[in-house]
Amino acid sequence: MTTKCNINRGWLYCPEDTPGVEQPGFDDTKWTRVNVPHTNKLFPHHYFDDADHQFVSWYRKNITIPSGSERAFLDFDAVMIAAEVFVNGKKVLEHKGGYTPFSVELTGVVEPGGEALVAVRVDSTERTDIPPFGYVVDYLTFGGIYRDVYLRTCGKSYIKNVFARGVSVLTSPALEADVVVEEPTSGQSVTLKLTDSLGTAVAQITAPVTGERTTMKLGDLDGIKLWSLDEPNLYNVEAVLSSADGSVVDSYSFKFGFREAWFHKDGAFRLNGEPVKLMGLDRHQMFPYIGQAAPARLQKRDADILKHELSLNIVRTSHYPQSPHFLDRCDEIGLLVLEEIPGWQFIGDDAWKDLSKRDVRAMITRDYNHPSIVLWGVRINESGDDHDFYTETNRIARELDTSRQTGGIRCFKESEFLEDVFTFNDFSNNAIDPLHTPWLITEYSGHMFPTKTFDGEERKVEHALRHARIQNAQMLDKRIAGAIGWCAFDYNTHSTFGSGDRICYHGVCDIFRLPKWAAHVYSSQVDPAKRIVLELATNWTCGDRSVGGVEPLIAFSNCETLRLYVGEELRGEFYPAVKEYPGLPHPPFVLKGIGGLWGSTWKDSRVEGYIGGEKVIEVRRTCDPIPAKLKLWADSTELTADGQDMTALSFQIVDKFGNVTPYSSEVVTFACEGPVEIVGTNPFAPQGGQGAVYVKATEQSGKAVVTARTPRLGEYRVEIGVVGE
Repeated sequence: MTTKCNINRGWLYCPEDTPGVEQPGFDDTKWTRVNVPHTNKLFPHHYFDDADHQFVSWYRKNITIPSGSERAFLDFDAVMIAAEVFVNGKKVLEHKGGYTPFSVELTGVVEPGGEALVAVRVDSTERTDIPPFGYVVDYLTFGGIYRDVYLRTCGKSYIKNVFARGVSVLTSPALEADVVVEEPTSGQSVTLKLTDSLGTAVAQITAPVTGERTTMKLGDLDGIKLWSLDEPNLYNVEAVLSSADGSVVDSYSFKFGFREAWFHKDGAFRLNGEPVKLMGLDRHQMFPYIGQAAPARLQKRDADILKHELSLNIVRTSHYPQSPHFLDRCDEIGLLVLEEIPGWQFIGDDAWKDLSKRDVRAMITRDYNHPSIVLWGVRINESGDDHDFYTETNRIARELDTSRQTGGIRCFKESEFLEDVFTFNDFSNNAIDPLHTPWLITEYSGHMFPTKTFDGEERKVEHALRHARIQNAQMLDKRIAGAIGWCAFDYNTHSTFGSGDRICYHGVCDIFRLPKWAAHVYSSQVDPAKRIVLELATNWTCGDRSVGGVEPLIAFSNCETLRLYVGEELRGEFYPAVKEYPGLPHPPFVLKGIGGLWGSTWKDSRVEGYIGGEKVIEVRRTCDPIPAKLKLWADSTELTADGQDMTALSFQIVDKFGNVTPYSSEVVTFACEGPVEIVGTNPFAPQGGQGAVYVKATEQSGKAVVTARTPRLGEYRVEIGVVGE
């Protein structure tokens, strides 16, 4: 039977390329003990040398191969950007590429029950022979063993993979699966089992193994619950391999959702037969301080932000395959995914292209069973046409997966259309007339109007309205399947991009995942039966706009009407700007004719939101926004004592009504007691009146207290429990 054991803990790390490191007798007593995911260097969140992560480092770990295992493998989810793996001093594999998994077979190198010294040489330089490099790249790759590592053992014959797909799910639901068996033997059979989320058996079938790939079908699944955006029903699929005498040889299981997802020639994307206008954002898997080395909790949290806080229905994994933990969470919460291969504007030589073709295979092989994934991106982002190359990447994708379509991200309309969906980066600040259908906008805004949390009010308002205008335009055009904006979160980049401080301020949220006003364009599109949203795009101050005042005051809300009070005086009742934004489910409110606001008439305000004539929400602004307290919160108040789990600890300096004071720069100092440590800038001078660090668990369980203090506002505390695995 296959066993898979996480071996993230207890690696030894050296940030130098030293001769002889791979040999068992090398003295590593002065090396640093680390757990993976691990970044080769911690950074401040901005203003650092983007070349500082580009060096060769080494990792070492002693492992024991379980007795009785016939085959053993090391599975690396990803290493950035090239890895040479040595076992007991012998080089056993070299892998080029930082976004796809690879395995190292230990069979024949280490005997069962034997010890293995694993040494990994990690080259994190921007090598031009490896995608995405060769020209310029608008993001940082950072370095290290930044995803999980596993020790996997199995018999000589085992289930290597299972590729499952729903068939006729809207009429006569069935499950078809290709079971891939390594070294099949005579008389073997496979049993395919389907169970629901409670573990109740739904159906099963047994068939003889027919070589390396056995295709099986479970039919008559009339009671199956479909996977959808609002009800992402998941089932468990298990394949059990048995020998001729009926004894179990191996098993393989995974989560699966039944759905029909297709981009149609009439321009519509339909999920389970129903048209769905796609509204999404692009996501980099990049985090402040730790680069890409984020544990499962942070990866999953990003999916939750996109779905539950920003009210999106799709995300594009720009510009590479992303963490399995992120994709798992997209499956669980009903967030659609466009996943693409690594690259940015550059196509290399034949060897470079071969790596890209391998990435197509690796991406689809790894992620085939995710119901959230509805489109494969098989073109290098914003690259020129290359007929032979992209004909082959499309052929590979279609050969591996007949159940999904392909797209290829480009930024010019006249590009050769080899894919199934024309995926286009539209920077027209509107929505260009489609040349083809299906047509999906995969980027807009972004570098056209970068905006910071500490920018002036007028820019932040315009930033938000640009997102509203483009989504409005795509909603009105039936030929466009949807629009995915650039981008969800600010991200670190090279000195040749961004704002010089190594940040691209293109996100609707900042690098800490805290929302800018543009985020409220999206969050307000949610059905009010799920969540009431009312956000004001103003500081309610007289001097933050040219000429002064706050008109027009923009509010993002899914309410039916708003009432504005200045002091206790009702200044008006307002309705959504349907005329200006007829395509949006919930257009912004544009509040005009508010009346005099100057001197003694400038008072505290409140805006009340109404649905069905009933008040459902209220937002208040003060005319005297003096910092009143430090708002401090952790995304999670319980961590796992594995030495790698972490949560964001965010803060805002707020006024008496809890609104952030965007010009506050009062330094915040963090301290902790108990089995945690602070990762990030400490002390921290906020930007836009806010910021975040991470709280990281040690390998000890217990109660932790994190304290944040400012000279002016005093001390605030958050308690976090750290529990054993």
